[in-house]
Amino acid sequence: MKVAVIEDDEPTSNQFKAWIEAAKPGIQIDQWFNRDDAEAAIARERYDLVVLDIELGRERHAGVAIINAINKNISKEGQATPVLVVSAMPATIYRSIMKALDAWDYLQKATFEEADFIETLLDMLRAVKERRQQTQDSKKVLLKEAEPANDALSMDPLRQRTPMWRGQRINLPLTAQRILAVMFEKRGQIVSYDDLYEVVKSGRNRDNIRKHVSTIRDAFREIDPNFECIENVPMRGFRWVETT
Repeated sequence: MKVAVIEDDEPTSNQFKAWIEAAKPGIQIDQWFNRDDAEAAIARERYDLVVLDIELGRERHAGVAIINAINKNISKEGQATPVLVVSAMPATIYRSIMKALDAWDYLQKATFEEADFIETLLDMLRAVKERRQQTQDSKKVLLKEAEPANDALSMDPLRQRTPMWRGQRINLPLTAQRILAVMFEKRGQIVSYDDLYEVVKSGRNRDNIRKHVSTIRDAFREIDPNFECIENVPMRGFRWVETT
């Protein structure tokens, strides 16, 4: 976890830092004291949470500009970094404004206790953690759905060295890849010698086709000694058969 504390008053900033460290030991905390440094850090770093004052130095609404910068810096998960605004500005006016800017919450200085700050902070960190876990779970599901079955072939016949079998790359010459692609595309069907002549540039005869098929089998068996998916069909051609 990485937190930015953006507060122009150094003692107040140090107080927030101490509270955060006490509530979450080991957390990384960056302190920024003006708008320029804060905006540069937001553009450069990926913070899990930001604690922010609205008024920084002579800029009465610097915090508003910083929130807008944060909202533009959307994470890979499609979410902006959550912001806890802590300001002396009256909450009756500014809480609704900060909410409209998608700030997580608003605490008015001199009206809250350390426990209020820590409780809000921990709620935010829990939400960040839950969101991160949900994103990871979603990615795992998508990856699982994208994985081919253990005995499935994955290939792109237009690119060399791309066929994959059981997660391992199959090294094949381009002509052999093209023959393999035709057989796999028509899996379960007989692929005739005439069909295979269409994908070879030279040596359009049965002996040459059989040599290419032998090369394909050997490449598969380097990975899987039990490979038996290419079936000879006497006098006619070959057939890709699914294994169980």
